[in-house]
Amino acid sequence: MKYSRLLAAAAAITMIFSGYSCGKDDLKTSEVNDSVVTDNAETTTGKNTKKSDASGTDKKESEKASTTKSEEKTDKKTTTTTAKAGEKKSDTTTTAKKENSAKSQSTIGSGSANNNNNTSQGGSESVSGGSAEEVKEYAAEIDLGSGGTPKVKGSNVTVNGSVVTITAGGDYIFTGGLTDGQIRVNTGASEDKVTVVLNGVNITNSSAPAIFIEEAKRCTIKPKEGSVNFISSDVEKKGVQDTGAIFSNDTIRLKGNGELNVTATASHGINSDDDVIIESGTYNIDSRKSGIIANDDITINDGNITVKGGTNGIKSKGTLNINGGSTVLSGGTKEEKSSIYAASSFSYTGGYVYAAGSKVSVPTYCEVPYIVADLGENCDGGSTVECFLNSQKMVSFQPHNSFRCVLMLAPEVSSGSSFRISVNSMFSDSFDVSDGGNQFSVKFTGIE
Repeated sequence: MKYSRLLAAAAAITMIFSGYSCGKDDLKTSEVNDSVVTDNAETTTGKNTKKSDASGTDKKESEKASTTKSEEKTDKKTTTTTAKAGEKKSDTTTTAKKENSAKSQSTIGSGSANNNNNTSQGGSESVSGGSAEEVKEYAAEIDLGSGGTPKVKGSNVTVNGSVVTITAGGDYIFTGGLTDGQIRVNTGASEDKVTVVLNGVNITNSSAPAIFIEEAKRCTIKPKEGSVNFISSDVEKKGVQDTGAIFSNDTIRLKGNGELNVTATASHGINSDDDVIIESGTYNIDSRKSGIIANDDITINDGNITVKGGTNGIKSKGTLNINGGSTVLSGGTKEEKSSIYAASSFSYTGGYVYAAGSKVSVPTYCEVPYIVADLGENCDGGSTVECFLNSQKMVSFQPHNSFRCVLMLAPEVSSGSSFRISVNSMFSDSFDVSDGGNQFSVKFTGIE
């Protein structure tokens, strides 16, 4: 009997301890459920962790979904203008602007440092030892030579005399020079995307665009990091449909960390029948007609751009969106032409813009006050223009044609700032900046 009682007591003790353990497990479950209600981000992490402990396969699927979502967001940022993107990039232009000053004959000042860490597209990318190492995989490598027959290593490229045609989507890298030649993109499929990487090229053409994007869903032209490239065309605007040193029937995107110099002696510099998107890189454009022109929209997210246009500096027949970078523009001498022109709307969210010409389009949306200085009379081309904000020199540049007004857009501009301008060391009085638009009638008081 005593033995039976001892067994019964032991069973009761076991049940008590077993109930406490279950209570602890239930408490943990309740805490996780509470986190689900209060913080979705924590919930996702908790679920992924729990699944990874149970199954390695589930962990891989979760990581893959997260990567895909991240890539979708990145691609969306490339093609969509946002105020936040502009705000982040507006503080990343000073060093690059100074490095570009010798070529563009302009010097831009600001209190922030450049952080231009754009990675090249067109190949795969791997990370080793904590640093990114670029691994390129090109569909073809094309050596344009120096006036001879181009040589192709790879696929999807045809050569007809001095015309090199890309026939399918992919990434292609070009080196060398062509006299009276052309890079042509014609994939024959509207969904194909093409990247043209320029690595020290020099292409001239007397009767057609030096780069012609005939058909592709989107073509990216990328000056390779560290390279200097030259594109030149003498094609005339009148009587020719495809006009410009670079012409595209579809959206054209410019992106890279190299330099591209574009000369159009008889027509436009960069011309798109669709959109023009500039993501990064250095671009010096000298044209008889508009420097950059688009039948639809123009978007500048970053980069260092200098334009000397014979008519308009930049002309958008749709919207103009400037979110970052450094842009210095001068336009033509005709009264009706603008150094910066937008037919529909002009949105500014960040970056530095300095434009001198007969007139300018002012922003329809601007996150900081904009400044237009009306000089009252035309100043000679080649004059040195300097803009000052709160006694700090913001820019020094030389418009190539005569000009009457100067536009300044900069993140540092705010209500209560003081602005003044000088032309050939002749200084204006100081003006107080207010919210919204500021259009100052300038009278020069003398040399300082």
